[in-house]
Amino acid sequence: MKALRGMVSGAVSEISSAVTGSKHVAVRENVLAVTRDYISQPRLTYKTVAGVNGPLVILDQVKFPRYAEIVHLTLPDGTKRSGQVLEVIGSKAVVQVFEGTSGIDAKKTTCEFTGDILRTPVSEDMLGRVFNGSGKPIDRGPAVLAEDYLDIMGQPINPQCRIYPEEMIQTGISAIDGMNSIARGQKIPIFSAAGLPHNEIAAQICRQAGLVKKSKDVMDYSEDNFAIVFAAMGVNMETARFFKSDFEENGSMDNVCLFLNLANDPTIERIITPRLALTSAEFLAYQCEKHVLVILTDMSSYAEALREVSAAREEVPGRRGFPGYMYTDLATIYERAGRVEGRNGSITQIPILTMPNDDITHPIPDLTGYITEGQIYVDRQLHNRQANLSSYQRTTFFVSTDEISHWRGNDTQRPLRCF
Repeated sequence: MKALRGMVSGAVSEISSAVTGSKHVAVRENVLAVTRDYISQPRLTYKTVAGVNGPLVILDQVKFPRYAEIVHLTLPDGTKRSGQVLEVIGSKAVVQVFEGTSGIDAKKTTCEFTGDILRTPVSEDMLGRVFNGSGKPIDRGPAVLAEDYLDIMGQPINPQCRIYPEEMIQTGISAIDGMNSIARGQKIPIFSAAGLPHNEIAAQICRQAGLVKKSKDVMDYSEDNFAIVFAAMGVNMETARFFKSDFEENGSMDNVCLFLNLANDPTIERIITPRLALTSAEFLAYQCEKHVLVILTDMSSYAEALREVSAAREEVPGRRGFPGYMYTDLATIYERAGRVEGRNGSITQIPILTMPNDDITHPIPDLTGYITEGQIYVDRQLHNRQANLSSYQRTTFFVSTDEISHWRGNDTQRPLRCF
């Protein structure tokens, strides 16, 4: 009996030591994979594509994939695409491909895990340049000589370090500057709809915007201290050509960093376009100490791309099929505006969105209104009254914001004519 007990205890000790040893090996492999120096050592490459679902690629048998890790995909014809790890389930990794999944062969496509997050090169020389939705130059100019590589997700601003917005940014539109002036560091969206001149309004703001004029109380009125970052998402070729030619003809292009995501570009690319624009704006504002105005159009295209990715991941849909986390996702974009204590620069946002069927209760304008600090509403009926006038500048706005609610008691909508 004692001999049997000894044999059992010996076997148990051997098994436990083997299990402990295997755990140590697994932990060691995990540490080596996480702390791997991908510059001096070869990157991990896989040929285990399990399937393609919309803009997503599912990889199997992946060792220690990390969330938000950048993946380089090489197609059978040598074409290279980039993606980002969206979800990790055991040894499986779900990768969203920025350039789209068309032409990806599950058996012949190789995937290389870089071990790094998505960063974009930034430089003050980005002003006057035109980039696509992925941040690559499309103006036939050279690549940006990067002064730094920054994470496109940015860094959250400590609320205690925020400075209260006080100084004004002029838009050149009297209805906005006179009745709903925008302060540096604010985020004021423009609610428009299909057929309304929001593109012309955005171009006019970009053409005429600037710091307040010289006065004894203003010390940083210089034009050299002001920049504009303009990001267009899901626009057609005609609209993109309109923006570019308008900026060039009016001499404002030298002060503008332009990002263009066209309607025929991959939908998934629209998810990173506003973040690339805001990362560039943060560099210009907080390191180059410029006052930056960021114009984002059309945020409805961004939300549609978000819904497409959510549907591909088979997530439980929220209102009208949009993901339940869309409020949080929009907040990660809008809340990057502001002023930071100890920095002379600022970021002011004017996102523009089109309301589907003129419905202001739609989830996109509804959630945007909760996050931002008031809205500028472009009214279709008042616009149609001026249909006989050729100038879009006679469009009438409804300015809706808590800041002016005391003007007419509880009436927070006041028609303002823009000449």
